[in-house]
Amino acid sequence: MLKTGTSLHLGLFILIMASSAYPALAQAQTPAVASTTETKREPIKELIKTDTTVGTGAEAVDGKLVTVHNTGWLYSYSPSKPDHKGAKFNSSLDSGEPSTFQLGSGKKLKGWDQGIVGMKVGGKRTLIVPPELGYGSRSIGRGLIPPNSVLVYEIELLDVK
Repeated sequence: MLKTGTSLHLGLFILIMASSAYPALAQAQTPAVASTTETKREPIKELIKTDTTVGTGAEAVDGKLVTVHNTGWLYSYSPSKPDHKGAKFNSSLDSGEPSTFQLGSGKKLKGWDQGIVGMKVGGKRTLIVPPELGYGSRSIGRGLIPPNSVLVYEIELLDVK
């Protein structure tokens, strides 16, 4: 009786020996390996903006005071999450308290300042924020947001003043 793993070694030996006599056999036996947990991690270097609802109200421009509801997730590379929404780390919808800030002032993430410009009140937009426009190499919330995280935000523009 063969030990576990010995039959695998024997099978590989036979395949190697057969492939030297029959080169086409070696090519036919090469399995394709695919990751079942994650796809290839391509670095996200640019802000990605996707409007899910186009608003009809006042337009958000630099210098204006904007009020938004937002929900944030860590970006997920998993094929089981085609929307790329990993662990949720914050939501003003949960707290019922929207954020109000001056757009372009640098008081929020650069990804927000760049990603909210052009939205109109009533609009909803998904932002995929690379680390350079998010928190960079900083860890936030005692590790809740790890360093160099790509972030996904759903933003709803409530008001522009």
